[in-house]
Amino acid sequence: MPANFDLSNLALKALAPSNEILYDDKGQPSFMVKIPKMTYAQLGLGASTAVHPAFIVNGQEVDAIYISKYQNIVYDGRAYSLPGEEPKHTINFDTARAACEAKGAGWHLMTRAEWAMLAQWCKNNGTMPKGNNNYGKDTSESNYKAIPMAKDGSNNITRVATGTGPLAWSHDGTPSGIWDLNGNVNEWVGGIRTVKGELQILANNNAADSENSQAASSAQWKAIDASDGSLITPDGNGTTTGSIKMDWTSSHLQYDTTISDSAPGSHNCSFEAITCSANISAAAQLLLQALGLFKYDSNAGAYGGDYFYFNNAESERSFVCGGGWGDGAGAGVFCCNGHYGRTSTGGSLGFRSAYVELPSA
Repeated sequence: MPANFDLSNLALKALAPSNEILYDDKGQPSFMVKIPKMTYAQLGLGASTAVHPAFIVNGQEVDAIYISKYQNIVYDGRAYSLPGEEPKHTINFDTARAACEAKGAGWHLMTRAEWAMLAQWCKNNGTMPKGNNNYGKDTSESNYKAIPMAKDGSNNITRVATGTGPLAWSHDGTPSGIWDLNGNVNEWVGGIRTVKGELQILANNNAADSENSQAASSAQWKAIDASDGSLITPDGNGTTTGSIKMDWTSSHLQYDTTISDSAPGSHNCSFEAITCSANISAAAQLLLQALGLFKYDSNAGAYGGDYFYFNNAESERSFVCGGGWGDGAGAGVFCCNGHYGRTSTGGSLGFRSAYVELPSA
């Protein structure tokens, strides 16, 4: 038998073929799910055979991404994906990111590009996951299905133990899936923010490489040109000419190149209510769809009632995804919340790490 034969991984793969135990640079394990490279067409985003942005890091394609099977805990300043644990909470964006990056090269806070790719996969395959979005159970369930780990002042269940819900709480409905993408705790994601309502991202999945700074002042942040979907240098004030911005009109989010909102601030609407003005080109819309920020399917109810939250007044806002234990039908894989600053903390704010083998220069 080879000396490096990993019996733990062999046992895991016997039960969950797409799962692997990955070890950080201190030899500590995390349960991960391997997601192979996919194109827009394979994800149900049109006919393009171009690779989804989640699989492009520093201008090069990667063969796979490894996503934490479970919402993470933190031990000794490092993030870990383990079953049956209370997920880490009351953690801000930069601390969550640091706990992931401390594990070694390729480890990172799950990015918006990765989250959106998974959400679209679930929708395209008819496996939109349920989860702890109604105090220990899903809104569609009548019984508690997961192990409680915390309660609120009214004795309602809040956080539950990672991976202890039914199979319907897995992203693919099988034991091999990724758990708790719907509810439990909201999850910080990297590579996306708003500045006074202007949408800004890191190119493709460059946020997967910790060498690409996500600091507030980083030059890696780019606005999106509404005319063609290309990335442009923002002006620093959220007023970049021709960039995609989040406007509020007729009680819903509309992407446009200017903000006409008479009372800018925190707003929310259903994901499927979001629209684009005529100023947003087809190419720019496709990028928004690839990032899970705009619907591709116009059929009523296609996104399960998931909600979208944003703030178009503050100097910077970061994003969390999935919803929390009390968000009801508004939680889910297309639930996205841009109300929070990078220093925000709270009992419903957690995170998930991911890993990619970084391409060589």
